[in-house]
Amino acid sequence: MPTFKDLLAASIKSKDTEERLDMWFNRPVGLVIALAGKKLGVHPNAITAVSVVLGVWAAWMFSYTDFRHNLLGVLLLMLANFCDSADGQLARLTGKKTLVGRVIDGFAGDIWFFSIYFALCCRMTWQPMPGTDTVWGPWIWVLAFIAGVLCHSPQSSLADYYRQIHLLFLNGKAGSELDTYANQRAIFDSLPKGSPLIARMFYFNYANYCRSQERRTPAFQQLSAAVGEAYGGVSGMPQALRNEFLDGSRPLMKYTNILTFNARAICIYATCLAGCPWVYMLLEVTVFTLIYVYMHKRHEALCLDMIKKIRY
Repeated sequence: MPTFKDLLAASIKSKDTEERLDMWFNRPVGLVIALAGKKLGVHPNAITAVSVVLGVWAAWMFSYTDFRHNLLGVLLLMLANFCDSADGQLARLTGKKTLVGRVIDGFAGDIWFFSIYFALCCRMTWQPMPGTDTVWGPWIWVLAFIAGVLCHSPQSSLADYYRQIHLLFLNGKAGSELDTYANQRAIFDSLPKGSPLIARMFYFNYANYCRSQERRTPAFQQLSAAVGEAYGGVSGMPQALRNEFLDGSRPLMKYTNILTFNARAICIYATCLAGCPWVYMLLEVTVFTLIYVYMHKRHEALCLDMIKKIRY
């Protein structure tokens, strides 16, 4: 029978792509919840649903200006993240993987952050801008739209894409969740008439999500095609070439980690508790965007360099 340590190690796909905070804290706590859920016969979808409720509840607490409510928001969002880690581990432990679970799990983080941005806007609409007597009014909603839709969303999706690319070269196709627009669109088109609406919605939206990632990574798309033509796929590449790509990709994983949950959550915790949540939105527009641009340019340059080595 596998030990707790064995189960924890199995839940970690790669030390290259995992954050230390996740490995040392979030995943162990999530595994405890998953094991308790298995013992009680709880379905993974129920854990995911709880994470959504906790995330929205946390957002509500952040809409208040006092320290006590904001501290409760921090604790609730941490619990939501633990549950988000637990649902996948519980699904693997029980073999209960469903399309509904994949849909809910995929949108859980989006629901949290949409709720948080909305709550922070409600909180700050009638508050004065720093150093002035003028209230934020509609401008905070404009800032939130720029921070959330134009910055946060593409940053996190590309960070996840680069993680999956790294796992593909590290562990092969079986060790990565890298998907393509063509494959997901083919699944959508093959769905028979009368298929459940949730299935059609999922594959349609997921295909477009994949397409948005591919459109922003032209050099990687060229590299993928070159690898396919020369070796029939990543699994057929010489190990030396795979290692060379991994050596260039590995330093970028720290930036993908910054652009996912933990760094953003810490910024939200700090700025809400300090009474200046607008600072988080400015960080999103400035610091996080600069990291995104740098990460993207480095990865595209790496892919172009690899193409030259494959073809010439």
